[in-house]
Order: sequence, then C-alpha cells, then structure tokens
Amino acid sequence: MPRTIAIVEDEEDIRANYTELFRRQGYRVDGYASRREALAGFSSRLPDLAILDIGLGEEFDGGFELCRELRSLSPMLPIIFLSARDSDIDMVSGLRLGADDYLTKDISLPHLSARVAALFRRVDAMRGGMQENQLQQGELALDMDRLSARWKGQDVELTVTELWMLHALALHPGHVKSREQLMQAANIVVEAATITSHIRRMRGRFLELDPAFEQIESVYGIGYRWKESGQG
Repeated sequence: MPRTIAIVEDEEDIRANYTELFRRQGYRVDGYASRREALAGFSSRLPDLAILDIGLGEEFDGGFELCRELRSLSPMLPIIFLSARDSDIDMVSGLRLGADDYLTKDISLPHLSARVAALFRRVDAMRGGMQENQLQQGELALDMDRLSARWKGQDVELTVTELWMLHALALHPGHVKSREQLMQAANIVVEAATITSHIRRMRGRFLELDPAFEQIESVYGIGYRWKESGQG
C-alpha cells in the first residue's frame, strides 16, 4: 500500500505542482488548502508524512497552529515545513513546535524529494533493522521499534529527528557528538542552529517530566553528550 503524503498549501498551483511530483513517485497525495480542511481530513486518517506551509489563507501562522495540533494527535508523525518565509525566527519556531525539517520554497524539486525520502528512510530504520533497538541508559529507555522514549517510566514525546539524535547521544554516554555527527545520525543536512533548536526542544520535553533533568550536556565549541551514570 503506498504511503500517504499530506500537502497543506493555500496556493493552488503550488499545491498541484507538489502533488504531481509525489504522485509520479508512487505516493498517495492528499492536498489541503487550509488548516481547517486539513484537520477535517486528518480526523478520519492521518497521513504518513505532512508537508505544511506556514501562512494559510488569512491565517498568517496557520501552519504553526496545524503543526501543534498534529503533534497532539501523533508525536511521531514526520512533519516538514515548506515555506517562503526564511527568517531564523520562523525556522526556530517551526522546529520548536516539533517539525522534523524546515525548508524554503526555493528548494529544487529533486532536493525536496530527497529530503522526503530521507525522512521515510529514518522512520523505516527506526522500526526495524538498526542496531540497539532496545536501549537502556539509567532512567532512559528507548524502543526504536515502537518509536518511543521513556524517562523514569514516563513517555517523552519526541519527533523522529529528535529520537535519532537522542539515540546517538545515549548509545555512548560521555562521548561528545558534534553537530555534524548528530546530522549524520539523523540523516539531515541543516544549519548548526537547527541542531541547537532540536536539542533545546528535546531538553524541554525531558524537563517537563523531570525539572532536575540534566543528562544532555553542552560541550562548548564542540557539541553535546549524554552524561554517564553518576557523573556530576
């Protein structure tokens, strides 16, 4: 059964262009012109991946709100923002809301296709075939088959991208991972600030459950590491 990609884009010509692109590649594509239209469609069935514009008709930040609503429905649904807005503020806002990727509309169609395919590969790899599918580090439990993370017995709601980064950090406690290594682990090519945004959001999710959480440590000028058990 083909995977379903939802494209939420208020400009009809652009939506049709992306729809044709992905249908030619064998995906099922559902197109929506507004946030409300998309939510109505998602109420009956969630897609396998969602591509969201930010400005949707009269809703200047409609895509941001839709991302927030999608995350409440499915913490693991792969989400990509595809917008003409290229400011750092918009990019950071999108990632903090839980998007896995943020692209601007000047991206080429082959590049867009590659980013979507890479995100699907990451989902497939996490569901089977990767080493250390079950990982326990102190109070952290990762189950990559079920795409889940637990801290002190409580579920941590992370995106696919964040789970990849967390797995890379926790697999070797005490080892520093550079931003470039975290990009490789998550199979993405982004600005360093994007990695920083993912790390901040990940920390925030843990802190919501445990205000004393401090396992993800920044190493100035190098990257990040998962602190070893008993490390102060």
